[in-house]
Amino acid sequence: MKILQFGGTGQVATAVQAAAREGTEVVALSRAECDLEDPSAIRRAIQAAQCDLVLNTAAFTHVDPAESHPDEAFAVNATAPGVMAEVCAARDLPFIHLSTDAVFDGLTDRPYVETDEARPLNVYGRSKLAGEQAALAHPRAAVLRISWVFSRYGRNYVSFMLRLARERDVLKVVADQFGTPTDGEALAAFLVETAPRWAAAPSGDPAFGLFHFANAGETSRFEFAKAAIERDPLSRAKLEPTTQAAFAEPAPRPPRSPLDTAKLRAVFGFEPEPWRPAVERTADRLVTMGAIG
Repeated sequence: MKILQFGGTGQVATAVQAAAREGTEVVALSRAECDLEDPSAIRRAIQAAQCDLVLNTAAFTHVDPAESHPDEAFAVNATAPGVMAEVCAARDLPFIHLSTDAVFDGLTDRPYVETDEARPLNVYGRSKLAGEQAALAHPRAAVLRISWVFSRYGRNYVSFMLRLARERDVLKVVADQFGTPTDGEALAAFLVETAPRWAAAPSGDPAFGLFHFANAGETSRFEFAKAAIERDPLSRAKLEPTTQAAFAEPAPRPPRSPLDTAKLRAVFGFEPEPWRPAVERTADRLVTMGAIG
C-alpha cells in the first residue's frame, strides 16, 4: 500500500507518517518539494507517483492572515485540491482530502451533519468550501471535515495553551465558542487503516463522499484549554473566561460548530473517543516529552 501525501510537516501530516505500519508506505511532499500554488507541479507529482491513493493534508490554515491574503488561501485550499482531484480522476486513483468546521456559520442548536448548508463566515472557510466542492467532483473522493485538531505533533491548541499557562499568571480563554476537538493521531490512524478500503472501492461506494471526523462530545474553547492545562504540574496560570468579541480578531469565527459523526460510524464502523480523555492523554505526552510550544 503506497500513499502519496501532500503535506509533510504539519501535525496531521506528521501523525500519518508516524501511524504508517509495515506494508504501508507514505511518500510525503512538503511545500518545498511541491509548490501547492503551482498546478503543474501538483500534476507532475501525481503523474510520476506509483501510488494506490492520494491524500491531501496540506492547507493554508492561518485564519486571520487569510483575510488579507485571499488569493493565496484560495490557491492552496481550493485550486490545489481541485487539481489533485482532476489528476486522480484521470488516473482512477482515490483522493482523500481534509476540510473544516469553518465552512459553517455556527448558528445552530445541534451538531452539524454533512447535509447541512455550508455558510462560511470568513475567507478561510470559503476557500475550504471551494476545495471540498472541487474534490468531490471526482467520484472516488472522500472529504473529511475536522475541527480543533490537536496532537503531540507541531503547534496546536493544546501545546499552545500549555505553554501560555506556564508563562502567564492569568490566561483569558474564550468561553462562548463551542465545537468538537479532533485527535489528530486518531485521525491519522483512521486514514492509514482505511486506505486499503478506499484503494479497492469503486465509484459509488459509500466510502466516498463527505464525512465528519471528530471526537465525541462538544465543549468550549475554555473547557478545552482547562482540560489540558490541569494535566501540567508546572502550570501557574489562573484561567479566566472571556468572549470572542473581546479578542476582536480580523476573521469572524462560527460561535458553535460541533460535528455529528453518525455517518462516519455507519459507513466505517468507527467509534470516536470522547474528547476529554484524548486531550488529557495528549497533554500528558506533551508534558512528559517537554514538547510544549
